[in-house]
Amino acid sequence: MPWPEVVRRAIKVGSDRDLVGVYARRSDLPNSLFRELINKAGTRLWFGGYTSYFVWLEVPNAAAALGAKAQGGADVRFLLGDPRSDVTTERERIEATPLTLATRIAMTQAEIAKSPAPLAVRLSERHVAMSVWIFDDEAIVATHIGAGLGQDSVTMHLRRRESGGPFDRYVEHFESLWDAAGAA
Repeated sequence: MPWPEVVRRAIKVGSDRDLVGVYARRSDLPNSLFRELINKAGTRLWFGGYTSYFVWLEVPNAAAALGAKAQGGADVRFLLGDPRSDVTTERERIEATPLTLATRIAMTQAEIAKSPAPLAVRLSERHVAMSVWIFDDEAIVATHIGAGLGQDSVTMHLRRRESGGPFDRYVEHFESLWDAAGAA
């Protein structure tokens, strides 16, 4: 193999520099990652999971922490699934789990309500197959697989390294969904 090809395969160049890690399942992420990203973020904390239910289980005192971030001037947003939509109903049929999507969405809304500061919430059904969580210049992106639950989704950890790279594209994706979403 020629020298430049060896170097190109061994060293990240171009848009793959944004990729920190890939995980076969969201549940394979280090347990502390979301807590660390929330604690470290100062300006932007965007939660684009259909339920983002797991956040309340994995991050102690998440509502207080997110409220404090919002009080400090951070942009904290939750893009949740619309619990009344046909998409949610169909996905619940596919998942066939007692803890339905609508229930997990309601639980997230109840946790958000505990925040000491208002957190922006909008509802959409367009992100049922892909979740995007953005913390300043880092993101977690989960692409849902078949009938699996969110925790079974192939997941990437991204960090912004270049303008217009994968990280920026997922920010654009979130913003597009946010702009089209309805008020909670």
